[in-house]
Amino acid sequence: MKPSLLMRSTAGLAAIAAILLTTLPALAQEVAAEAAPAAATVVLDSGDTAWMLVSSVIVLLMSIPGLALFYGGMVRKKNVLNTTAMVFTAVAVQSVLWMLIGYSLAFSDGGPLQSYIGGVEKALLAGVTKESLSGTIPESLFVMFQMTFFAITPALIVGSVVDRMKFSSLLVFLALWSLVVYAPVCHWVWGGGFLSKDGVLDFAGGTVVHINAGIAGLVAALVLGKRKGYGTENLAPHNLVLTLIGASLLWVGWFGFNAGSAAAANGSAAMAALVTQVATAAAVLGWLAAEWIVHRKPTVLGATSGAIAGLVAITPAAGFVDPVGALVIGVAAGVICYVFATAVKRTFGYDDSLDVFGVHGVGGIVGAVLTGVFARAAVGGTAGAIEGNVGQVWIQIYGVLATVVWCAVATFVILMLIKMVMGLRVTAAEEVEGLDISLHGEVVQ
Repeated sequence: MKPSLLMRSTAGLAAIAAILLTTLPALAQEVAAEAAPAAATVVLDSGDTAWMLVSSVIVLLMSIPGLALFYGGMVRKKNVLNTTAMVFTAVAVQSVLWMLIGYSLAFSDGGPLQSYIGGVEKALLAGVTKESLSGTIPESLFVMFQMTFFAITPALIVGSVVDRMKFSSLLVFLALWSLVVYAPVCHWVWGGGFLSKDGVLDFAGGTVVHINAGIAGLVAALVLGKRKGYGTENLAPHNLVLTLIGASLLWVGWFGFNAGSAAAANGSAAMAALVTQVATAAAVLGWLAAEWIVHRKPTVLGATSGAIAGLVAITPAAGFVDPVGALVIGVAAGVICYVFATAVKRTFGYDDSLDVFGVHGVGGIVGAVLTGVFARAAVGGTAGAIEGNVGQVWIQIYGVLATVVWCAVATFVILMLIKMVMGLRVTAAEEVEGLDISLHGEVVQ
């Protein structure tokens, strides 16, 4: 080949190479962009929406009629209407309050106070429309689902104050408590507050619902004092069939509580449902075994109390543990809650009438702490899912302590303010006569 021809060929190849080096990267980017899937757009999912509609309804079923019947059967006949009315009316008050300001305080942007409380931008549900979404479900449905939590939590406190608290004072207390205690703690855990940022795990409300209600119930029982005749008269339940039916409704409704907290019809919801059933059944057997050993007789009241203890304890753990962990949590809750509802209560002499602290407070603490032990990354289902470890246990204890301290102090202050303004307790004559006739003018025949 002649030198001039070689030089021309070399120059041509160099030009082609230069063109390729210039165009190939851009071409590669274009091909990659065409091959890559479009950015995911969140859209309404009809399956998730259907499941959350069902969950919302069955969580409401837990309060009315479930909790109303559960508590109503455990009081004396002369107070059954008052007890069920407290729960029923509380649901009405809380539902309106959630719409007015509760949802906004729990789930909106709190600005400089975001770590502790939400703002007022969603007061009166401003901005919640038919089109607005929360994940893959309508925001209106998310509001409804969380409303049922907001309703049942203060209603649980009723069990600590039955037979002796004024109906009007109770309603004022529950309204103030839900805004001062429930809404902030809900924000801390689920609304982007400091407990969620610090890594506290609470899938469906161990701290937000049960520790909150249990501690508030204990404080209220201490402030109100014992029922007249406590320790000397027969204060036994008047109708345990009602209690059993109520507990059964709570058990069924709790699947909406726990599995519904996945906010979707997915594997997380299915696992939450499975571990809820396992833990509840184990807790029934744990409570009955302890009762059988101590008193030689298993009771219906013990079985129902054990079921609620198991449901409470698995609530914070439902989205993080496997069935083996649920089994251990259930047995532990059944035995430990039995001890607190019997021996510990007798030792310290407080009159927590229907064992709200012994079952909900203690069960919530047991479940919250053991979540840090039995959490499984494979169950959590995300890249950042937690595997149970000592560090996580300490984080869970920190979350428990923060909730207990705030709830105890705020509850005490609210009760004392109401006591000064309108009083807390019915008169001795009204208590002896029964609150059904003295406060409502009605009786059960």
